[in-house]
Amino acid sequence: MKITKRRLLEGGAAAIASSLFTPASWAQRAAGGDVAWPTKPVRILVGFPAGASPDLAARAIAEPLSKILRQPVTVENKPGASGNLVAAEVAKATDDHTIGALINGNLTIAKLLNPSLGFDPEKDFAPIGLIGTAPLVLVVSGSATGKSAADLLLWVRNLGSGGKYGTPGVGTVGHLGMELLKSRAAITAQHKPYTGNPQVIAGILAGEIQLALLPPGLAMPHVKSGKLKAIGVTSPERSPLVNELPTIRDADVRGADLEIWTALAAPASMKPAAVARLNAALVEVISSPEVSEALLKTGWQAQPGSPDTLAKRMRADTTRLGGVIIMKGIRSEA
Repeated sequence: MKITKRRLLEGGAAAIASSLFTPASWAQRAAGGDVAWPTKPVRILVGFPAGASPDLAARAIAEPLSKILRQPVTVENKPGASGNLVAAEVAKATDDHTIGALINGNLTIAKLLNPSLGFDPEKDFAPIGLIGTAPLVLVVSGSATGKSAADLLLWVRNLGSGGKYGTPGVGTVGHLGMELLKSRAAITAQHKPYTGNPQVIAGILAGEIQLALLPPGLAMPHVKSGKLKAIGVTSPERSPLVNELPTIRDADVRGADLEIWTALAAPASMKPAAVARLNAALVEVISSPEVSEALLKTGWQAQPGSPDTLAKRMRADTTRLGGVIIMKGIRSEA
């Protein structure tokens, strides 16, 4: 079998991921017995402003969690560095009652992007569980020719390296996801970073760029108005968040599946019995129709599951996006 550069690089990323987030690496912490937990209010730290998607997810679960845990559960916003400032604070917390609502990047490829970060996703967190997932929507300018996903992809390919795609910044999921997509779909458009997704949308509408990967809640109002055209979603299957859209797999693009997600994680030092209690409470909360519907309205599909499920997701994303980071030599200061 011929060993290609891509296979070698992906193998390197897989090797990195195989040593990260293994159940054994955090199950070894399970030596402690049952504890009367929580004994005081629980803090959920969010590294984004109030009203941002991770914040909305955290606030949807906070009050229901407090009822189960019989302690106040507060949400504190500390924006900065794409959530990595909060991730560092959570990693170093020692009060056994501070946890984080963290996103993909914080719990997977943060250290690969910036080795100088003050935390290590492999060693410094105990996974609690996923809150919700969402696909990204591949959108192009409303002036793009064609209606079908295949026709629109052909339009993008024909732009060549003169085409541009926008993202909220170097090393974001939108950036890495687009580079992954480019490698699978024969796209050569060049990267133009912006300060946020609203600015990305403004860039497409102004003709500065021609395509982007966007969260459904931001993309769909412009798709429905005709200002943007949607090629498809990056999830393996159609998403209940945007049931009307096909997947990019339907346009015969394979190997570029990607979802954004928010999860609860605790410091590695938190007692295993407390982590288990938190997971049980989280699963109960997001399995309820009321909270599941509330999450759906804020752009998240509820994903109840075990710490193992989250650990597997972390490994998979590290492998997939780590390969892109290694192949492209991407570095971020965030």
